[in-house]
Amino acid sequence: MLRVSANIVGVRMRFSIAALIAVVALVALTGFASADRLPNATPENQVFSIDTVIDVTGAVDDKTTMSWVIANPSSIPTGILKAGQSIADVTFRDSILTNGGKLAENKNFDFNSKNQANGLYNIEQQKVLTYASTEGAHLVGEEEYTLSVAGNYGSGDSNIRCVFSQADNSNLPAFCNIVSAKSSLVNVNSAQISTKGQIRGVAETADVPAALNYQIAVTPDANSGSGFAEGTVKTVFAGSIMEARDGGDSNYALNGANGGASATWNKTSATNTWKDTTEVTGGIKTLQKAFTYQSGFRV
Repeated sequence: MLRVSANIVGVRMRFSIAALIAVVALVALTGFASADRLPNATPENQVFSIDTVIDVTGAVDDKTTMSWVIANPSSIPTGILKAGQSIADVTFRDSILTNGGKLAENKNFDFNSKNQANGLYNIEQQKVLTYASTEGAHLVGEEEYTLSVAGNYGSGDSNIRCVFSQADNSNLPAFCNIVSAKSSLVNVNSAQISTKGQIRGVAETADVPAALNYQIAVTPDANSGSGFAEGTVKTVFAGSIMEARDGGDSNYALNGANGGASATWNKTSATNTWKDTTEVTGGIKTLQKAFTYQSGFRV
């Protein structure tokens, strides 16, 4: 069975399939009308790596999880963000579970809380695994990246580095954006699977965009002899975007009294909600999915 859904498409096939699916989603909010403004790193930085190499015939339970919240300026807010505040909430989880069979896995997870420039990321993971069932054993697993970034209006003068990019006394508007990428492996009997994920949630200036990238490729195990990977693979890519236009102290102070103008700094000017799902079951010749997301004042 092959099921592909992007809100408008549904296809089902009940036989062995050869599926090549490539989806690239890019959100590019250019100019200064709307976009993410990432928080800055704290003075103390955290950098660590976790490398995993597994070659086992038998049961395997391998999990990695991470939750990271950072806000700027001041402490992590508990209510509505104040003027100039921004916050990034990042979650990551990856799990593989087998009740037998032969598993070979090589995985590298890197975290760096420092401010990142374009092309660099706070979280990166790469994973390659090959699985072959024995005596009716199966493999199941999930991998998920979520990036939630929100900010109230703030001054552009202190957030944009390039002198040609921003006029004096201009303001960056409010926003609230959530994106995620997830893959699931269900009752896999044989496959070679490779994935790569990246998240950027911290930057020194607002001209570095938020980013989430994810790729997955499923191919046959070369040693299986069948020419197909066997099992069920699912992916879900989703986003919910809310953007404002106006900001600044003068707009913030408007109250609409005596027929005057009302404040618009906290009014939604743009929304964008989207979801892409794929489900493949049976004999899989090839499955590839790629998701790329950026949101910033310069992308």
